[in-house]
Amino acid sequence: MTVEEIVQAALAEDLGAGDLTTLSCVDATVEGVATIDARQDLVVSGLEPARLAFEARGALFVPRVSDGQRVAPGTVIAEARGAAQGLLEAERVALNFLMWLSGIATHTHRVVQAAGGKMAVLDTRKTTPLHRALEKAAVVHGGGSNHRMGLYDMVLIKENHIRAAGGVSQAVQKARALAPEGVVVEVEVEDLEELELALNAGAELVLLDNMDDATLKAAVAACKGRAQTEASGGMDAARIAAVADLGLDRVSVGGLIHQARWVDLGMGLVEA
Repeated sequence: MTVEEIVQAALAEDLGAGDLTTLSCVDATVEGVATIDARQDLVVSGLEPARLAFEARGALFVPRVSDGQRVAPGTVIAEARGAAQGLLEAERVALNFLMWLSGIATHTHRVVQAAGGKMAVLDTRKTTPLHRALEKAAVVHGGGSNHRMGLYDMVLIKENHIRAAGGVSQAVQKARALAPEGVVVEVEVEDLEELELALNAGAELVLLDNMDDATLKAAVAACKGRAQTEASGGMDAARIAAVADLGLDRVSVGGLIHQARWVDLGMGLVEA
């Protein structure tokens, strides 16, 4: 689904046959101006779906900040102008997108800070179905990077692939032989023995899964000059800070998205 389709579906879900409250007490001739304000420190994301929500109800949406910008409480995020009915009909849908996506961007920002610039922080495919593009954009707004967008843009051999293929070596060799030119082949390994098999088979990138600090350190040393390293599994801001000096190239964190909490934003009609 496109962002436009997602926003239209969200509006249809909320409005149904019509906003009974607004239509019953707000005259269609009333014009209004509303501001959307931050109620906490946050990193902004979601301005595009918010714009689409207001414009679908006939209002003009004017951002006062940019996606990826960190703001303090009280900052005006955006202004919306138009018929008061349209502003009120779009309010909750627009705020839901902004609060959800800014929550991901804000959480990502905290995790990226923990890495201290010593390794890239990536998301995963643990995303809300049909909303992956929005959530992964929010990760970028928070200073993170995107892992693969789907199953189609890189090879990532995981535990079940290895079992089905007959072993680490077999899986990597088959993938390297059949993967399209230019496609990265990454393989998940759980210990140093699997790591050596993956390296000998020609893996370009190894996913070091749920390893303790000592094993991670040994794995990084084994990969030097042979493959890039990515740590994953149980990674949060505290763990990332603890392993930041081990020499890892990157760390992937599903929790950038699924552990993020919505931020607090509000809309007020300042002129009617």
